[in-house]
Amino acid sequence: MPMQGSKLQYSTLVLAARRPGMLDPLAKAAGVTHKCLAPINGRPMLERVIEAVLQSDRCKHVYVSIDDPQVLRTNAKISGWLVDGSVSTVSARNSLTDSVLAAAEQIPDADWPIMITTGDNALHTPEIVRDFIDGAETNRADVSCGITREEVVVATLPEAAKAFHRLKDGGFSSCNLYSLKDRNALKTVEVFRGGGQFGKRHIRILKAFGLISFLLYKLKMITIDGMVRRIGKGFGVKVAAVFLPYDFGPIDVDDQNSFDISEKLLRKREG
Repeated sequence: MPMQGSKLQYSTLVLAARRPGMLDPLAKAAGVTHKCLAPINGRPMLERVIEAVLQSDRCKHVYVSIDDPQVLRTNAKISGWLVDGSVSTVSARNSLTDSVLAAAEQIPDADWPIMITTGDNALHTPEIVRDFIDGAETNRADVSCGITREEVVVATLPEAAKAFHRLKDGGFSSCNLYSLKDRNALKTVEVFRGGGQFGKRHIRILKAFGLISFLLYKLKMITIDGMVRRIGKGFGVKVAAVFLPYDFGPIDVDDQNSFDISEKLLRKREG
């Protein structure tokens, strides 16, 4: 397995497909087919995500899950990565869960473990990717999920209205950073069968994790660590959280408001 210094490298799966049967409003406004190809502060979101991953020095290969690989050739930088072999495409399916499972079939054993993220997390940086993968290695779990505490976000970005998971020890939000140690960990992907977005739609927690976990969550009778351990136990694997101290971590570009916030931050970051 390729190593860089003493650090284990992961392959990265970037979910970039469009939703079946609809054109995202942000994609339509930008005149592109896929939201992740919409430019933000002058550069497509997907290009930014891939670059952050490649520059993290924790990635050995990037796989982009997309329904139409040819659209990536319209971007010069992504096309260059495809040509030089840094990036490959894998065929997406009609749901997040099925896309990850299909991608796993196309990713060779030598390229595991894998990190999973999305093509609209335009604020990802090499640092947040590096810290997540290092954290995943430290906790030695089968599955890791990147989490940012509510107070980290609201302290500097109060305008970033997020659906935080409020539990016994505070509020938390996902950074759309997940890792799978091996193929056995793939069974946990089934929790997203209903679409994910558990913070916005709590009923999906009931469907995905069962009544007891739902009640513990709603009544704030469990900590975030306790919750992820409980989820893992249900699948027979170890699941752990990696806490990331980045205010922008949980911000993905879902709508015009998150687009505007992200572009403002990128302008400040990039001058």
